[in-house]
Amino acid sequence: MHYTHITIQADKMGGVPCIRGLRIPVATVVAMVADGMSNEEILQAYPDLELEDIKESLRFAAEAVRERVLPLVDVA
Repeated sequence: MHYTHITIQADKMGGVPCIRGLRIPVATVVAMVADGMSNEEILQAYPDLELEDIKESLRFAAEAVRERVLPLVDVA
């Protein structure tokens, strides 16, 4: 998958995936969505972001989970 809004630079933010070279980690955006913030609230909190940044952050996170084997605890 090709991402135009996600950058990974070793010399910026320790190489964590960020939005367009800004110092806004993808994980921060995804966490805000998970916490129930609306797109409008996120864009107000981070005026440098665009709606497509949020959408691509979610696609990136979904792909990252898909590509990994995650340990799950059986609570049954």
